[in-house]
Amino acid sequence: MRTETLQFPSNESAIALAGTGEENLKLLSRHTGVQLTLRGRDVTLSGAPKAVERCLQVLHSLAPYWKEEKPISSPDILTAFHAVDTGQTDEYKDLQKNVLAVTRKGETIRAKTFRQRQYVKAIQTHDITFGIGPAGTGKTFLAAVLAVQALLNDECDRIILTRPAVEAGEKLGFLPGDLQQKVNPFLRPLYDSLYEFIEPAKIPDLMERGKIEIAPLAYMRGRTLSHAFVIVDEAQNATPAQLKMVLTRLGFRARMVVTGDITQTDLPNSQDSGLVVTQRILKNVEGIAFCHLSSADVVRHPLVQRIVAAYERQ
Repeated sequence: MRTETLQFPSNESAIALAGTGEENLKLLSRHTGVQLTLRGRDVTLSGAPKAVERCLQVLHSLAPYWKEEKPISSPDILTAFHAVDTGQTDEYKDLQKNVLAVTRKGETIRAKTFRQRQYVKAIQTHDITFGIGPAGTGKTFLAAVLAVQALLNDECDRIILTRPAVEAGEKLGFLPGDLQQKVNPFLRPLYDSLYEFIEPAKIPDLMERGKIEIAPLAYMRGRTLSHAFVIVDEAQNATPAQLKMVLTRLGFRARMVVTGDITQTDLPNSQDSGLVVTQRILKNVEGIAFCHLSSADVVRHPLVQRIVAAYERQ
């Protein structure tokens, strides 16, 4: 039996590590068998010597987060375990340092997992990138982060956000209002991503000037999308013909990110998901990247990660 005590710089940094309801300490304990006890700014570890050493390595690798008293999520911890167990601690340090953006609230945005980092790098180096994975893995959010940065850095002239207007069996005709009012509920997640970085009051002006366009997928037909950063969201709800249509809209100096979760299609049972079909057809095409995220990459509430994992086991 080995017992070690790690003293943190402040109570706030210790709380940042422990997490809400000491959820992070429980996660560390489940993965190592070590008992972790928080007292003020001290965390005491008790357990088998090798297990305690492994746990200490993970805690030290998370130092860039808890030293700044920033909340630590379960993906941060799981990625730290992966880094320690596979000898990728230097790569993990690079991941922690690589800030993609800062939100309007001053929060720093980084890739939290190695797969998220792979996804970000693919977007930065490919004209077309597919991000496929369950809810909460940052597929749309990270794409929106990179799109806003590209617009602010004059790397593109406009951002185009689009998704199929298909949702849980509902049809646009059932919804009240004009066409824009009808499609707004379907496009709300895209607005939400933009609001993290751009003042909501400024978005109508940017849309009026054509700097940001948010529209249903059907509106892309017949167009050539040049000098643009295009995000195609919820692509699992596009038909094969629709997805082929939008992919072939790609113009010069354009970048496209296609996101979706092939386990959550809202298309009729008789209709193939365009995302599934397109993945099979284009998987070996040069210049196109396919990035697959999993429940380990979920960065929402810890319960979301457990829900996704439960469904994956079915």
